[in-house]
Amino acid sequence: MQIQKSFDPVVRTIGTLYVVPTPIGNLEDITIRALNILKQVDLVAAEDTRNTRKLLNHYEISQPLVSYHEHSGDKKEQKVVQELLAGKHVALVSDAGMPAVSDPGNPLIDTAINESIPVVVLPGATAGLCALVASGLDTSHFYFYGFLPRKNKDKKEALSWLGKLPDTIVLYESPYRIKDTLADLYTYCGNRQIAIGRELTKRFEEYIRGSLEEAMTWAETGTLKGEFCIVIEGNVGTEELLNNDTWWKGLSLVDHVQHYINQEELSSKAAIKQVAAERDLPKREVYQAYHVEN
Repeated sequence: MQIQKSFDPVVRTIGTLYVVPTPIGNLEDITIRALNILKQVDLVAAEDTRNTRKLLNHYEISQPLVSYHEHSGDKKEQKVVQELLAGKHVALVSDAGMPAVSDPGNPLIDTAINESIPVVVLPGATAGLCALVASGLDTSHFYFYGFLPRKNKDKKEALSWLGKLPDTIVLYESPYRIKDTLADLYTYCGNRQIAIGRELTKRFEEYIRGSLEEAMTWAETGTLKGEFCIVIEGNVGTEELLNNDTWWKGLSLVDHVQHYINQEELSSKAAIKQVAAERDLPKREVYQAYHVEN
């Protein structure tokens, strides 16, 4: 068992690893304590030194930076640990939000703990919690998942499991996958209530609240730029999953075909055949919509 007394006045010969959240958009969303720590540490380990330097320059902080991101190898990690063991204090930051939450940091934190290096985490901005509170959905219990797997099989398995949870679910998603993810959520969760947060705390912050069906309709013409937070109502026992023959109701013909190409890895010919059968349409009509009019 390891017991850490973070603010014990006993003089230590090793440094402290400070986990410092940074603003997710608005530079004013940083605490006074975070700024003081960034001024006091000997080194700042940053996901992207260029982005972090902009933040530090904004607040006239000139501490040295070292790169630490998800592709940093053991050598880079050990270099930071050696600095800590030598008595230097290090601040770990990501580009935005809380390090180690869908961002780099966990391996370094784990190694520091194993080396009995004190790890002090500061509170700060987190996109998922902002979206959850603003969603209007139940906040008494929630499940934070983050980004869904990229591989179709893994994504489907994750959604199948998440769809059974009674708690509110929080996801992150990129603008390139948001439409497909909404369609998949509709398939595995049914037409539940949902809230989508876009560009949170930034100038173009936007919330979309309603049913999944309405959200899919919005995605056809809405602005699909920036990072997204998706908050989905939990399975409360009163919502039944839609039948397999109606899950595509909110999709256009093109998106319906593209779904089978992307998610089921069908050829365009096979996807068009499947869509025509599900919608009871002539194959030539689906072909025309996908290959000619699209």
